[in-house]
Amino acid sequence: MSNQPVETVTTSSDKIKVALAIFAVVAGIVGFYVLSGQPTIVRAAALVGGLVAAVALAWTSTSGREFIGFSKEAVRETKKVVWPTRKEALQMTGIVFAFVVVMALFLWGTDKLLEFVLYDLILGWK
Repeated sequence: MSNQPVETVTTSSDKIKVALAIFAVVAGIVGFYVLSGQPTIVRAAALVGGLVAAVALAWTSTSGREFIGFSKEAVRETKKVVWPTRKEALQMTGIVFAFVVVMALFLWGTDKLLEFVLYDLILGWK
């Protein structure tokens, strides 16, 4: 079995559906701001309605179904991740902070040493 990516053919109807989905999202957002004088529930309904319409339109297109499949696979892979315990996370954070402090002191010391060498020894300005 080859690992070649499968190319999908996007038809013009799929392109129209995706364009309409984008238009529905934009219409929902515009509706939210145009209805600024209305109660918040009406504004939220316009926004959510636009998003729901966009999802419904995208769901019927090939690229929309592929995106949904990709999203489900991403969630499935995220569940496989072994997250650190609280103790491990605190230990790693402490190590990072300690490293930052050590590097800050090193850079400060290097800066002061170069300042001393350049201004005091070489140029004699102090």
